[in-house]
Amino acid sequence: MSSKFGNLPGPGPGRPKGGKNKITRLLKEAILEAAENAGGKAGMIGYLTEQAEKSPGPFMALLGKVLPLQVANAEGESLSYTVITGVPRSV
Repeated sequence: MSSKFGNLPGPGPGRPKGGKNKITRLLKEAILEAAENAGGKAGMIGYLTEQAEKSPGPFMALLGKVLPLQVANAEGESLSYTVITGVPRSV
C-alpha cells in the first residue's frame, strides 16, 4: 500500500490533540495587541475598563466566559450561585 506520507499506511497524524490552529493563534494575538494599543497608556486594562463602563452588557457576557466554571472559597469548599436571566415583573 503506498502513501504520500512516507511509510504510514494512511493519512498523516495531523495536528496534535488540543493544538491550536495557526490562524486562530495569530488572530488571538492580533486581537490582544489591538486591545493593548486601544487602551493607550493604561493598556488592555484601560481598554477593558472603558468597555465595561460604555457597554456593560457585552462586557458582562465576556466576563462570564472567562470566569472559572467552579469557584471555591478560602477553605476550598464549593460556592453556590444563582444566575438571574431576567427581572420578574408583576402584571
